[in-house]
Parts: sequence; structure tokens; C-alpha cells
Amino acid sequence: MKTFLTTLLTILLVFNMQAQGKSAYKLYNAKGRKTSYKKLLKEASKADVVLFGEFHNNPISHWLQYEFTKDMGEKRKLVLGFEMIEQDNQKELNEYLKGEIDQKAFDTVARLWNNYKTDYKPLIDYAKDHKIKVCACNVPRRYASKVFKGGFEALDALDQEEKTWIAPSPIPYDAELPGYVAMTDMEHMKHMPKKMMQNMPKAQAIKDATMAHFILKYLGNKQLMIHYNGTYHSNNYEGIYWYLKKYRPNLKILTISTESVPDVRKFVKDNAKADFIIQIDENMTTTY
Repeated sequence: MKTFLTTLLTILLVFNMQAQGKSAYKLYNAKGRKTSYKKLLKEASKADVVLFGEFHNNPISHWLQYEFTKDMGEKRKLVLGFEMIEQDNQKELNEYLKGEIDQKAFDTVARLWNNYKTDYKPLIDYAKDHKIKVCACNVPRRYASKVFKGGFEALDALDQEEKTWIAPSPIPYDAELPGYVAMTDMEHMKHMPKKMMQNMPKAQAIKDATMAHFILKYLGNKQLMIHYNGTYHSNNYEGIYWYLKKYRPNLKILTISTESVPDVRKFVKDNAKADFIIQIDENMTTTY
């Protein structure tokens, strides 16, 4: 209830800001030039995959995801993919989409995030109402934990069913990708045992590789896959993007990144993180 009220108050705040001539967000292209939502829709309609990088606790991210999905659904046949639902819950997700189980049962059997009802359920229910296929794209977190503790080789002991929930081995891996390098440079990582510090980006990579694998598995001919993920998983054309290109080089991918900035009227650019960049005022209320 608290999360719902926070989201409702935030939406009312957004409308109030717009009425006063203030913007809750601004949209920019990779060159740092202000662009339009209409342009985003136009470019996205040409893609095979859209990687929509979000802040998990930001209501503007989730509102734009829903509006974008609804608008793209009028232009293209969609498939939706989620970092927030793990592949071993695909069966339960399918049952919910078909109406074979209700929301209460889905809550019970699937490991849904705490903000699922306010932030992701609207997208899932949109897919349900429009009979859109949905992919639970992420690796089960317990296997990412295994990689963190023992590297990719820790996955060798899994049984055949468990391996179907993960990108096939051997997992391509480039330890020199800047995003993975940055993970080992974090201050709290420097106090970890060396082996675990080296495995931290591998645990991230198994998520990226698995999401890319299932995006491709669920993407049908002439369909558009919209994949919702934390922005770190696709920023700088790395992460999921890198794996998608590794697996299918000719794939047309559009990336969206979310950033928090002191003033949305002034573009803050450190590099070209994505094809489209949503900059949100840093004082925007968060949902948790």
C-alpha cells in the first residue's frame, strides 16, 4: 500500500510540475542533443530488440516503460522480456498469462520482486490482455551466486534441466569490457579475496549472457522484443548488448539509458551511454 501511494503521489507531482512548466525528465540522443518521444518511437520501430535500461526504484522509468510499450504495441508485434523474472519461473509466468493461475498463486510460486505489483505487473497484465508472449529472461540468482563463488566452472555440476535455464556453455567472456573492469574497481570489492573479486564480473556476465540468450530464443520473425533491465546491464553498448551482438551480429538493437541529474534542463554527458538517454531530476521521489 505504501509503495502504491508513493507512486500515485509521484504521478500527481509529475502532472503538477508539467502544469508549472517544469519537466520531470528530458530525452536526449547519443550525441547529447535534445530529442523527442516521437523520435524514440520512430527509431524503435526499426529495431529487432529494444533494451530499456531503468532505475528499478524510479517511477518515471516505469511510467515511460508502460507508455512506450503501449505505443509500440500499436506499431509492431511485440515480445516482452524481463530481467526481473527468472527463467525457472517461466512455467508459472505462462500459466498466469493464460489465466490458469491468478495473481495470488503467481505471487506464491514465483520469486517476484517487492515492487512487482506497482512497477512490473502493469506490463505483464498488458501482455496478458493483448496475448503477447513474455520471457522470464534472467538466470536464477542462485546460479549467479555459484559463479561469484566458483567461476563459470561451478555451473558444470548442474543437471540437464538446470542448464536449460542458463545460457549454453562455454560462456563467451571479455574481462576487459569497461563495465566489468569497473566492478572490480569498486572500493568494497578491494577487501574481498582475489578469486571472488575476479568472479564478481563473471556473475554479472552470466546474467547478461543468459538474458541475451533468452531474448534471442523468444524473439520471433518480424517481432520487436522490448527487454526491461537495470540500466547497468546495457549501458555503453556492453552487457546484454555485447552478448546479443556476439550471438547474432546483424541484430538491430536500440538502447535506452536512464540517468539521474541535478537539472534536467542541462544535459550531463560523460559518454554516449545509449541511443536514447532519459535524464531525470535527482530529486524525483523513489518507490523504495
